[in-house]
Amino acid sequence: MTKSDGIRVVSCGENCRDWNGIHYREGMARKNVGATKLSMNVATIPPGGVAFAHIHVDFELMLYILEGRVRHEYGEGLTEVVENQAGDFIFIAAGVPHEVFNMSATDPVVAVVARSDADEWQNIVKYDRNGGVVPQSSRNE
Repeated sequence: MTKSDGIRVVSCGENCRDWNGIHYREGMARKNVGATKLSMNVATIPPGGVAFAHIHVDFELMLYILEGRVRHEYGEGLTEVVENQAGDFIFIAAGVPHEVFNMSATDPVVAVVARSDADEWQNIVKYDRNGGVVPQSSRNE
């Protein structure tokens, strides 16, 4: 990371986390640039991959799809569906249950992910399409 008076730069972030079927490249967050309201990184869902159902608690998320095609199943019981492709922007409101599917068996999905939460991962909970939020004691983070 390069640092200058009031500006922080993260160059070519390496893979920093694998969570819930998604590979994340290091981006910017409270932990490495001192952000207080935002975090951002690049997410990759491998061919045929699924980012299993979850909820962003008290923060919004915006995605820009760089490569690939995804299907979001969302809402109570994950009964709503929207499909997106490279070039699409996606907004996910706080508290909306959703599950993300890479629609290709051969190509990854790559997206820029921006969150209104500087802590990135702490405020995400698992969701069961048949039973709602997964109790804390049952979560395997």
